[in-house]
Amino acid sequence: LAKIEEIEGFTVRRFKSLAPSDSYYLSPSLHRYLKRTSGEYSIIHAHSYHAFPALHAAMTKRNKLIFTPHYHGKGHSLVRNLLHKPYKPLGSKIFDKADAVICVSEYEKNLVLKNFNVDKRIVHLIPNGVNLDEFKDIEKIKESKESNKVILYVGRLEKYKGLDYVIEALARLGSEFILEIVGKGPYKQNIVKLANKLGVLNRIRFYQDLSRRELIEKYAKADVFVLLSKHEAYGLAVAEALAAKTPCIVANEAALREWVDDKSVFGVDYPVNVEKLTELIKNVVGKEVAKNNKLVSWEDVVAQIKRVYRDVL
Repeated sequence: LAKIEEIEGFTVRRFKSLAPSDSYYLSPSLHRYLKRTSGEYSIIHAHSYHAFPALHAAMTKRNKLIFTPHYHGKGHSLVRNLLHKPYKPLGSKIFDKADAVICVSEYEKNLVLKNFNVDKRIVHLIPNGVNLDEFKDIEKIKESKESNKVILYVGRLEKYKGLDYVIEALARLGSEFILEIVGKGPYKQNIVKLANKLGVLNRIRFYQDLSRRELIEKYAKADVFVLLSKHEAYGLAVAEALAAKTPCIVANEAALREWVDDKSVFGVDYPVNVEKLTELIKNVVGKEVAKNNKLVSWEDVVAQIKRVYRDVL
C-alpha cells in the first residue's frame, strides 16, 4: 500500500510499525511525524489503549486529543498480559492528556472509570456503527443458502475467543451442522488439532481475507453466529450478524452481555457447559431475528462524534 494516498477527499498516511509477538504496535516513524506536525491539527483522535500510536499522540499533544481506548482490562496473549501491568503507567498518560474519551459500551465506560483517574464528565458513550446499506438485500442472499446448518464465527483466532467450546459442541451435533471460521490468528493450529482429535475437521471451513461482500454473504447464509469471547469492548461482529438477520449466541461476559435479549441474542455463562451450548445451538437455529434497537448506523455515530469535537474546541 502507498505511504500517502487520497481516498474520497481525505489524505491517508501509513507508517511502518513493530509488534513483538503481535503485541503493542509501536511506530517510531509515526511518533516522529506527530512530534513534527501535531500542532497543525486542531484535533487528534487516537484509538486503542492496547497499542502505542495513542501514546505517541498523547506525548506529542499540542492541541485537542480525543481518545477511543477500546479498553477491555487485560491483554489478549501471554506477551500482552505480561506487558499489561508495566504498561499501565504509560497508558494512563493518554487518559491524563485526553480532552474527551469515547467508549463504545457501558462495560468499557465503567471499566475505564474504575481503572483510571478520569473525570466522568469527559467520558462519552458512542457505540460502533454498522453500514446498514450493505445489508439491504439480505433476504435475497438468504434464498441461495445451502442445505447444511451453518454455525459461523468471525474474528481473530485466539484462545480467549472460546472457539474450543464451539468445536466440542460441533462434535455433539449431527453431521448436517458445519462450522465456518472467518479470520486468522495464532490459535489456528490449536483449533485444527482439537478438531482433528474430535473427528470434525472435515466439517470446519476456514476463510480469511474475504472481501466485504463475501463476508456479508457469510453472515446472511449462517444459521447461527457464535462468539464466546471473554474480552470484548463492544462486539462488532455481533452487530453485523444481527444486521444480516442471523441469530447469535454470545458469552455472558464483558460487553457481549449487553447484547443478550433472549430473542435474537442468547447468552452462555462461563465456565461453558458444552452440553447446554449444544442444545442452545439446536434451539437457536431457525429463530427469527427481531429488529434490534442497539444497531446504530455510521451516520449516527459520526453525528455524535462531531458533537464531541465541537464541545472540545
